[in-house]
Amino acid sequence: MMSETSEDFRLPKAPKDLSFNENDFNDSNFSVDLFLQDHRKKASLETMRDDLGVYLKVLRSAMIELINKDYADFVNLSSNLIGLDKAINNLQVPLGQLREEVMQVRQTLDDMINEVASTLNERCQIRERKQSLQSLAHVHDSIAKLSNILVKKSTADQKKEDQIKLDSDLLERAATEFNQLKFHISRCKTDLTEARIKRSDEIGRSLTNNLDEMFISSIKEKQPELLIRCLRIYVTLDKISVTEHLLQKKFIGPLVENVINETTLQSEPQGLRGIYQKLLMIIDEDLAQLLTITFYPDRLSVKGFNFIVNSFWPEIEERIELHLSLIFAPGNPELFHRRYLETTEFLTKLEEACVTPETLSELKNHPSYHRFLSKWNLPVYFQIRFQEIAGAVEAVLYDDISPALLKENTPTITSNDFMLLATDIVWNSILKTWADNIFLTKLLHRFWKLSIQIFSRFQTWCEEAVKQSWPEATKPTSSNIIESAHPNRLQFLIYLYTDIQKIMKNLPYFLEIVCNKAPKMEPPLRKLLEDCLGESERNFQATLPCVADGIIKELMSQSAIHLKQVSDIPRLFRRTNREIPTKPCPYVSNVVEPLANFYTEYNTAVPVLVAKLLESTLSSVSEQYLLSVTDVLTSVQKTEESLRRLKKIRDKSVGTSPSEAKGIGDDEKIRIQLEIDVQSFLQMIEKLGIVGTNIPKLKDLLQVVQEALKTRNDVK
Repeated sequence: MMSETSEDFRLPKAPKDLSFNENDFNDSNFSVDLFLQDHRKKASLETMRDDLGVYLKVLRSAMIELINKDYADFVNLSSNLIGLDKAINNLQVPLGQLREEVMQVRQTLDDMINEVASTLNERCQIRERKQSLQSLAHVHDSIAKLSNILVKKSTADQKKEDQIKLDSDLLERAATEFNQLKFHISRCKTDLTEARIKRSDEIGRSLTNNLDEMFISSIKEKQPELLIRCLRIYVTLDKISVTEHLLQKKFIGPLVENVINETTLQSEPQGLRGIYQKLLMIIDEDLAQLLTITFYPDRLSVKGFNFIVNSFWPEIEERIELHLSLIFAPGNPELFHRRYLETTEFLTKLEEACVTPETLSELKNHPSYHRFLSKWNLPVYFQIRFQEIAGAVEAVLYDDISPALLKENTPTITSNDFMLLATDIVWNSILKTWADNIFLTKLLHRFWKLSIQIFSRFQTWCEEAVKQSWPEATKPTSSNIIESAHPNRLQFLIYLYTDIQKIMKNLPYFLEIVCNKAPKMEPPLRKLLEDCLGESERNFQATLPCVADGIIKELMSQSAIHLKQVSDIPRLFRRTNREIPTKPCPYVSNVVEPLANFYTEYNTAVPVLVAKLLESTLSSVSEQYLLSVTDVLTSVQKTEESLRRLKKIRDKSVGTSPSEAKGIGDDEKIRIQLEIDVQSFLQMIEKLGIVGTNIPKLKDLLQVVQEALKTRNDVK
């Protein structure tokens, strides 16, 4: 009531000059603390107190107006209540009498209802008793009729076809009568004697036995009309499951008894495939007519039966499990793989025999179907294949790098063939994983994971191989240690680099192989595989710079070591009276020779890679060459200045004036030799197809030696 009043009543308007408005007090969760906190920024506490006092006066005025407005209603309400208690007392007595009368009428009605219910219950019992006696009479008549029908024999001069027709007619009549017998027995169980019940059971067994014999006979003799009548009789008797079990044990069982056993498996030329073909022939020949009658709704058929799922398949599964359990053993992976594929082929054809979606669904959801598939231990088979494939990969990647990793009979790099034995084994192992005689569709996710693991293992090995040292075939005793140890390692690194590129190039081809193994692959799954393979490609791409750095270090170790001879140039000219140099020093050709050999050997096969590696190597060599030349020029300049100072001191002591030296001095010859060496170095580089502008330090190197000569000439 308070909520309704608060919703109908509105607070009077607050003056506009106040620090708050009337709506601030209408909130159901009104809090004084929050109110003060929100409005303290607008006004001080004294101002807020004065504003609240003003609004209090407004509220009091509104309350007085409200009381004055409703005063007349309050007065009228009190006057209308005068004499109300007397009126209530006057009504109390008649109402009490009326209540007593109503209670008496209710009791009378309850008694009448109980009496009627009792009478109806008696009549119901009488009716049930009457129905039981009538059913008992029907039971007696039905037993007599069935006894006459089942013992009735055809005359001896009747033909076989007429006899069969007569027997089927009698059985159909007997089935109808037997259904009525069961119905009436259910209504008179209390009045039946044990003898009658026993007799009815005997009649039922006799009827079933005769019907079973006719059913099996109609299948063997291929009599479709008689078969249809038998099936309809079974439907009439509500014995569909019994019929399916009968077909399994009495007809299918004897047919497959001599087919599914170890002896047949050993003697059959096609092995397990031959056994499955014989089983399918049973469907195509012995059960064809029966399946046509029960499977095709557009023909003359009998509905409700599923002989493939409930008769044929359970018998096959049971006998395979009992007599051919050895086919499930994964110890021999090749044999297990072949038998599994032969089994899946058989199951596929069996599923095709289920012409309706409902039948196919029943087969796939059948407990024995799932049990049969679970017998194939696919995880164990995968573990065997995993050890076989991953073991071969690990065997070649476990040992340190050596010349044995280079394939034989591969003198030059080709665009397709791998150059390293390790890469060749890794790629063949990947392809082997998805080979027809190894791959199984159910293990696609496991084989995919194995492939990615092999890629990752190879990529890790590539990174480790760059860090490992190359073994020496013999202990060198002369100064040709570089030539005897390093070329093979350089060749290995080049082959490794090109093999990684070939692996990356073949990744799309590998993805197509995987997708072809699963033709019904959904687009999201293919996208997931592409992303996963893309990550492997990026890992390989990140490995290439490491291998390239290793190649550059190898070239540097063969080339830059000769730059130490630059520091020997001053000793060649100081106090030797040698002529002015006109030819480069031997170290220049020694520096360029390893690079030239590298260019000659690999430029035809991988020109882009060679150019890239040579540029990087020459950048490092040029930088080191520049440092050596700079050190020599600095040393020469310091020596020259020292000699000049000493000469001045000596001239002063003897009182002679300084005189210019005649001819070219030793220091000048050193500078000329350095300039000739650098020019020769540049010319040799150009023969390698390297553009000098791509190597910044070359320009600095040439500029240093030229400026040194120019400065010296200017000084003169």
